[in-house]
Amino acid sequence: MTGGTIRVLIADDQMMVRQGFTVLLNAEPGIEVVGQAVDGADAVAKVADLSPDVVLMDIRMPGTGGIEATRVLTTAAGSTVKVLVLTTFDLDEYVYEALRAGASGFLLKDASADELAEAVRVVARGDALLAPGLTKRLIAEFSRLSATPRSPLKDRVGALTERETEVLTLVAQGLSNAEIATCLVVAEQTVKTHVSRILVKLGLRDRTQAAVFAFDTGLVRPAGH
Repeated sequence: MTGGTIRVLIADDQMMVRQGFTVLLNAEPGIEVVGQAVDGADAVAKVADLSPDVVLMDIRMPGTGGIEATRVLTTAAGSTVKVLVLTTFDLDEYVYEALRAGASGFLLKDASADELAEAVRVVARGDALLAPGLTKRLIAEFSRLSATPRSPLKDRVGALTERETEVLTLVAQGLSNAEIATCLVVAEQTVKTHVSRILVKLGLRDRTQAAVFAFDTGLVRPAGH
């Protein structure tokens, strides 16, 4: 972020969506739209040129779609850009693929100006995927579409301490740091430290990816499974 301002790139094949989001975000303090992209390939190129902090990425676009573009952006060496995917339906199966590809969260296209701005700020901070309750529902639904736990990933859980594994499980259940602190009877700062160490040990970008990891490895299973 430059001078505390969150730099945003908007990638959507619909001009009205791009322009509408640009107007809304530029009216928000501390947020600046630095560019627009018409598809996934254009988004990748614009990120290289403009170095935004957050990309608002439409999932479905002609040519290179949002999922592939997200994968390219989040796996690039030294990449710090966060991707917030845009979708029309909150349980769109493509959302889950985008999360697995490295997206930090998702936003409905009919979100209000306040919801849009808050989502950008949340993702820029690397915090939870929007509201904790939404995280829990989304990730649980996501896990139902997953195959059996992935062994290579499951092996990485062994790098965590018992307490870190406990914290990871609670993150995947959608709890905030404050709620985890209350649950474990520890200071909130202690939870933040644990979360930071979990991300480093597992090579993950943020809490959202930590939650996806927990479900993908079978560490946490949705209710009834």
